[in-house]
Amino acid sequence: MSNIFLQKNEVQKSENLLETQNTREVAEIQSALVIAKKFPRDQKEAMDRIMNACQRVSLAEKALYQYSKGGTSISGASIRLAEAIAQSWGNIQFGIRELENTGKESIVEAFAWDTETNVKQTKIFKVPHVRYTRKGSYKLEDPREIYENIANNGARRLRACILGVIPADVTEEATKECESTLKTNIKITPESIKQMLDAFAIFGVDKLAIEKRLQRRIEAITAGQFVQMQKIYNSIKDGMSTPNDWFELQAKTVKDVGTTNTPTSNAAKLKQAIKPAPVKTITEKQVKFLLAKNAENTDVTDIAFKKMLKEYFGYESRKDILSKDFDAILTWVEAGCPQK
Repeated sequence: MSNIFLQKNEVQKSENLLETQNTREVAEIQSALVIAKKFPRDQKEAMDRIMNACQRVSLAEKALYQYSKGGTSISGASIRLAEAIAQSWGNIQFGIRELENTGKESIVEAFAWDTETNVKQTKIFKVPHVRYTRKGSYKLEDPREIYENIANNGARRLRACILGVIPADVTEEATKECESTLKTNIKITPESIKQMLDAFAIFGVDKLAIEKRLQRRIEAITAGQFVQMQKIYNSIKDGMSTPNDWFELQAKTVKDVGTTNTPTSNAAKLKQAIKPAPVKTITEKQVKFLLAKNAENTDVTDIAFKKMLKEYFGYESRKDILSKDFDAILTWVEAGCPQK
């Protein structure tokens, strides 16, 4: 028989701990507001700090991303630049915190709070303890993998929250300064070109695809083009776009098809190689993958998602999506289903 008095003591300890935590949080909020009012930011000094930070090449290389939308290339501040701006702007608290863990998913909050103006941006979202891949999904068991999954999913929300409390013109000036830093300090050498080729090779982008986009040999790349390639790399790495959005990746050619000594066999295989591929729709796994990404990255309901899919891409049903459009739709979903 369990000791009821011991159980009551445990409950009392838990309640006392919760009350102490709440009291501490209230005190921290009050002190943050008081300090912000007592030591308001000097906007000129803050802007100077931001410009100085953007002159660091190590930050500038990670500060910008680029993605394609409606045939137009859009560039913006990455999460790393957003964090650097917030740190230099001052009197801003920001971060990601786990509100609840059910064992199967975590409820997470990304927030940014300007304690001086009392302007706050928050985004609450769910992160399933599942790793989604194009080949399927699997449950996450390792606490480290769960933490990294939460951090990766929270990065884009945190970026949006920070940029929501920072004046837009401040962010615009910071991105311009980063672009200027890259163009001024860029060193195009055989080593830097090799590093770029190796970085893109991880995503299946080879030298020929890059040269086709640049419309020149890789050895003749300009500083401006090198900066653009860095933006594209950051965009692909952060999941804002896919390699197919930027490059015409090489498909199998006729010479890739095996041959025999029989002329008839050669002719048949040549005909098969140049025969147009049948129109394919996405698989059931890919449909589920899209739905999971929609739930993970947006607050768009299933009904609204269907309407937007029809309006923006012309598909009556998710099962009708062609394989060739899958990457573009996935990029749109991962970007938060922005309106076109």
